[in-house]
Amino acid sequence: MKSITKYLTFQVPARMDFVHITQEVQDVVDESGVKEGLCLVNAMHITASVFINDDEPGLHHDYKRWLEELAPHAPISRYEHNRTGEDNGDAHHKRQIMGREVVVAVTNGRLDFGTWERIFYGEFDGRRRKRVLVKVIGE
Repeated sequence: MKSITKYLTFQVPARMDFVHITQEVQDVVDESGVKEGLCLVNAMHITASVFINDDEPGLHHDYKRWLEELAPHAPISRYEHNRTGEDNGDAHHKRQIMGREVVVAVTNGRLDFGTWERIFYGEFDGRRRKRVLVKVIGE
């Protein structure tokens, strides 16, 4: 069995944004030489996520509006967590909703997606460097 572990690094200037990372993940699959297996993509920070959905700007705008309605950033006093000196209580909730990781099948050396599926890094407390783990295993 083959395996490879790589880390992608992001520093998103906005507090909340989405980064299309499908090609970067496919590049790791290519480097691994795995033809049949699984690819795990994991946000390694508790205020960021990895998710699969459509690469459509209107949808991303809708996500941002919806997440802000569900867990608004302000007032920061609404979150007990922020009493520790942080101001990112909302980001923890947004991450919980959007998820920590995805697993994608690798078939014939390619990420095996549905028609419109793509991988995204979701940032909810931006402006600092964060990592995403990509681990590919298989034959």
